[in-house]
Amino acid sequence: MRCGPRVPAPSDRSAEGRDEMSVPLPADHTAPDPPAPPARLARSANGRPFGQRIRVPKTAELVAAELRRKIVRGELAEGDALPSEAALMAEFAVSRPTLREAFRVLESESLISIRRGARGGARVQVPNGNVAASHAGLVLEYRSTTLQDVYDARTFIEAPCAALLALRRTEQDLVRLKEAVAQAEQLMDDPQAFILAHMEFHALVVELAGNQTLSVLNGMVRHIIELANWSHVDLDAGSPDNVRANKRGFRAHVRLVELVAARQSAEAEALWRVHLQEAENYLLLNKSMTTVLDLLG
Repeated sequence: MRCGPRVPAPSDRSAEGRDEMSVPLPADHTAPDPPAPPARLARSANGRPFGQRIRVPKTAELVAAELRRKIVRGELAEGDALPSEAALMAEFAVSRPTLREAFRVLESESLISIRRGARGGARVQVPNGNVAASHAGLVLEYRSTTLQDVYDARTFIEAPCAALLALRRTEQDLVRLKEAVAQAEQLMDDPQAFILAHMEFHALVVELAGNQTLSVLNGMVRHIIELANWSHVDLDAGSPDNVRANKRGFRAHVRLVELVAARQSAEAEALWRVHLQEAENYLLLNKSMTTVLDLLG
C-alpha cells in the first residue's frame, strides 16, 4: 500500500532533465564565495568587549570617590571639617594609610585642605576652575600652543556670551555692568589697576551670560590671558600705544553695556568680536612671548 506519491527513481528522469542537471559551470566562471564579514567581538552590557581586562579600583580610590560624591552633592559644605581619622577608618573599614592616600587624592583635586597640628584635620573646599586651568596650562605648554591660539579660543567663548547676555540680562545685571565700567573709568591713569578692572569686566560678561560650561572653559583660558596681559603691561605701561589701547577698549566696554541694555544680541556679539581681535593684535606685539610655554615656562 502506498502512503503517498511515488518518488521517481533516478532512472525515471527524462533525458532533458538529466541534461539540465548534469551541465556544470565552467571552472573559470565559477562565482567566488562572498567575503566573510569581519568578526565582531561580543560586548557586555556596558559596551566593553568581553575578555578586556578590567582595572579594579584601589580601596583608597573608592573612599575618595565616596567623599568626593558627598562634596559635589553638597552633603559636605565648604569649610566643613571631615570626621576624625578614627571615625572614617571605622566607617569605611580601612587602615590609616589607605585613608590618608584617599585624602591625598582629594587634596590634589583641591577638594579638601589638610591642616597639621592639634587643631588640624581635613576641611572641605568647593570645586572651582583653578585645577582645570592649571592642568589645561600644562597640556597647552606641552603642545607648544601659541598665544594667538589661546586668544582665538577666548573669542569663540566670549563673543557668544555677549550675545547671550544681551538676550538674558536682568536689571541687576545692568547695574553690575555699569558699576564695573564706572570703576574702570576712575582707573584710566593707572595702567596696572586699569588692566585688572578691564579683565574683571570680561569675566563679568561671561559670568552674567549664565552658561556654566562656557564659564568653566573661559576660566581655563583666562588664567593664561591674564598672565599675558600683565606681562605686556609691565613692558608697555604708560606708552602712547598702551594709552590708546586702553581708551579704545574702554569705549568698547561702554558700548557693550548700551547694546546689552537695548537687548541687541547680534550687535553685541559683533562688537565684542572686533574688540577682542583688536586686543589680540595689540597684545601680540610682544614678540618675545609667542607660545604658552614662553609665558608659563
